[in-house]
Amino acid sequence: MTLLSTSAQAVSPPGRRARFRLRKEARVGWGFAGPFVAVFGLVFLAPIGYALYLSLFKDRLIGGTSFVGLDNYGEALADARFWEGLARVGLFLLVQVPVMLGIALLVALAIDSGRLYGKAFFRVSIFLPYAVPAVVASLIWGFMYGTQFGLVGNVNEALGVALPDPLSPSLVLASIGNIVTWEFVGYNMLIFYSALKVVPRSLYEAAAIDGAGQWRVITSVKLPAIRSALVIATIFSIIGSFQLFNEPSILQKLAPNAITSDFTPNLYTYSLSFSGQQHNYAATVAIVMGVITAIIAYTVQLRGMRKG
Repeated sequence: MTLLSTSAQAVSPPGRRARFRLRKEARVGWGFAGPFVAVFGLVFLAPIGYALYLSLFKDRLIGGTSFVGLDNYGEALADARFWEGLARVGLFLLVQVPVMLGIALLVALAIDSGRLYGKAFFRVSIFLPYAVPAVVASLIWGFMYGTQFGLVGNVNEALGVALPDPLSPSLVLASIGNIVTWEFVGYNMLIFYSALKVVPRSLYEAAAIDGAGQWRVITSVKLPAIRSALVIATIFSIIGSFQLFNEPSILQKLAPNAITSDFTPNLYTYSLSFSGQQHNYAATVAIVMGVITAIIAYTVQLRGMRKG
């Protein structure tokens, strides 16, 4: 009995010291992570929580704000204006994103090949439009598109032709796609080029020994090696397409007949909240759009990584 007591006393202090050390390490860890957690909760979780709270209520002419549960979500899922805007950005995504990423990939491969003279100049010049704010870029291109005062109008007058109006209802989505492509080709090019720079040179040497040509090196070495970068760029582009707002919002002043208040889901949400004073329903539409975006982005990520 005395021997057991003595053994417990001998083991106990090291156990207490270990627990004390673990608690100290936990405090130190939370000291480093605490600021991030606080900022993350303040700028990300809190707005989402408040939007969820707003979506459960509705302003009525008689009775004021009242709790309606999930009624707003049912209304949003049956809202034809919301689904038309979603279909519009879906079409935008299916056409613009492959074109933009394809151009960015071709440029990155050309710069990485080492056969392009002045590649530093091309790399900077192609990336430079990304430094232009979206509002400024939309204004620049908007005035270029003008048939009465812009570049298109000047060309029509100088050559005596009648070019199609880029801000017409049938072409305005393609015109917005051109602006977004001009803005973000350089950004995606830099992602692809950075991924290509870290591909092991030994893979290229092995391909050369096997007698592989440039096209075989691209398809069998470079593209598989940067698959994760391709997936990341695709996810970012999908999210950006569903968040389309700045470009149509700015061009709406120049083409009010082509760009309506529900042209995109984000523009529709903005109009509901600030023009229609329907804050609760606007929060509901924003949440539904966020969930749809998250599901599609996550699905693309799973498929992309599975193929890898």
